[in-house]
Amino acid sequence: MCGIFAYTGEKNNAPELIFEGLKSLEYRGYDSWGIAARIKEKKGFEVERNTGKLPLKNSFAKKSDFAIGHTRWATHGGVTVENAHPHLDCTKKIAVVHNGIIENYESLKKDLLKKGHKFTSDTDTEVVPHLIEEYLRKEGFASSVRDVFNLLKGFNAIVVSYAPSSEIIACKNGSPLIAGVGKEEFFLASDLSAILPHTKKVIFLNDNQMAILGKNVRIFSLPKGRQLKPKIEKIDFDPEKSSAGKYKHFMLKEIYEQPKVILNLAKNYSTQIGRLSKVIKEAKGIFLIGAGTAYHACLSGVYLFSRISKKHINTVFASEFNYLEDFLNKKSLIIALSQSGETVDVIESLDRAKEKGSKIAAVTNVLGSTIYRLSDYKFLLGAGPEKAVASTKAYTAKLSVLILLSYSLIGKGKRGKEILIETAKETERILNDKKTTGKIKQLASLISKKEHVFIIGRGLSYPSALEAALKIKEVSYIHTEGLAGGELKHGPIALISKDTPCIVFAPNDETYNSIISNATEIKARGGTIIGISFKNSSVFDHFIEVKDVNEGVYIVQVVVSQLLAYYIAIIKKLDPDKPRNLAKSVTVK
Repeated sequence: MCGIFAYTGEKNNAPELIFEGLKSLEYRGYDSWGIAARIKEKKGFEVERNTGKLPLKNSFAKKSDFAIGHTRWATHGGVTVENAHPHLDCTKKIAVVHNGIIENYESLKKDLLKKGHKFTSDTDTEVVPHLIEEYLRKEGFASSVRDVFNLLKGFNAIVVSYAPSSEIIACKNGSPLIAGVGKEEFFLASDLSAILPHTKKVIFLNDNQMAILGKNVRIFSLPKGRQLKPKIEKIDFDPEKSSAGKYKHFMLKEIYEQPKVILNLAKNYSTQIGRLSKVIKEAKGIFLIGAGTAYHACLSGVYLFSRISKKHINTVFASEFNYLEDFLNKKSLIIALSQSGETVDVIESLDRAKEKGSKIAAVTNVLGSTIYRLSDYKFLLGAGPEKAVASTKAYTAKLSVLILLSYSLIGKGKRGKEILIETAKETERILNDKKTTGKIKQLASLISKKEHVFIIGRGLSYPSALEAALKIKEVSYIHTEGLAGGELKHGPIALISKDTPCIVFAPNDETYNSIISNATEIKARGGTIIGISFKNSSVFDHFIEVKDVNEGVYIVQVVVSQLLAYYIAIIKKLDPDKPRNLAKSVTVK
């Protein structure tokens, strides 16, 4: 959460570079934004801040070779201009942007107020420039930043600029930061996507490290400040993949990219699947962990491993994992699923598992991310950049990997590939069939007028129901519940009233007859039944066909739901790429 971008170098258009960098990071937070640029004639910073999303064009008129910027997802303090980053000290010579939560900020602020410091915001961040101001009275810039960062409790990343200096200093613990190394210029960002248009050479900062960018790049360990040799990596990157191209929104583009993603995993990942399968076979006690969409993939994994591999695997929300960790040991395996690779709940769980000696396998979409680097066994999804906040192709990629793993574990990897190839074809058919997409748009129009939606499934369709409900609530703000069909009569059916839309996943599997019975119970209470199934049924008021592609059907039925969620958002004139209150990379607890 929150996007950080900074530049120091030979160019004099730093504010413009920061603005463009923040635009590419806005999916990380868009409550407010700000830029601070050093203006030499003023011997201080020119600051521009505002609430809401960034404007279409940069209006920062001043030239500068040195600037930092931030796009915010609010934690401490409301969405106001005063709370927008960057924050300055009393002298206006120190500017700070921050990602994370400073857990001890109240006591730090109390001490600073006693010393006469004036605060202009309600944020936890503002203590940082004032603390550095205090330390600068007795030591240098770099040591001041180091000593102040050592005072902060919690997961944090800070980037600090000081007007008398041409250096930018960054420190991190928990929240991601990446340094870009160009020709006589340096960049800092929360995500590779902002840096790679400028340079392919990057340094992934580890936790408890400090980077000083100026005439060169220097890396130091924290808390003591021992200098380390920078590890510069070269990244291949295709800028076209980060563009929406012919599509109006990234979400729609990413929905339509899914057939290629699934096909790529089916055809090109045999070696990686084989390696991870071997690790799973040797482990004694396995946990799948994730958050949000990734957790729904984890839950699907439990069903897939049970049904196909006859193997018991546990799952839990990553945020709840710490309360179930007591039985972990050196033979345990934790498989972490995360699109961004920066999910703080997952990172914290992995840190605790490593303390117990457990092995970590990461299934993520971002090279060099924290979860990727924490893991003993790394698996990149290869889905390409996912810019829309609501995850689509990363989810179906995870499900594809889990299907391949399940079959690989029983020596039937070829069958897993065949199913994914069929799944890719069926997904492409649905996305390109005008009759089907027309029906989905009609249903979107119907649902857009409703306050509540229910989605039911059984077996492997239950996690699909949860994921479909999440997509609709994320981008349309309609209250949507995903339910196990058998649980309806244990309470939720009391919420059904006349014309309540109820989506029913009814695939050609062992759940079909039971879920049709559940649909009949809902219809008897006045509900409107939307069937997503391999065949029509008399209980359905509306029907969308999803052909039987074995375990791949649980991917395809979610794709239908993604498209439905997208069109509901469009009808309601909402931005499906940047839903309110959400951010792509969840780096605060």
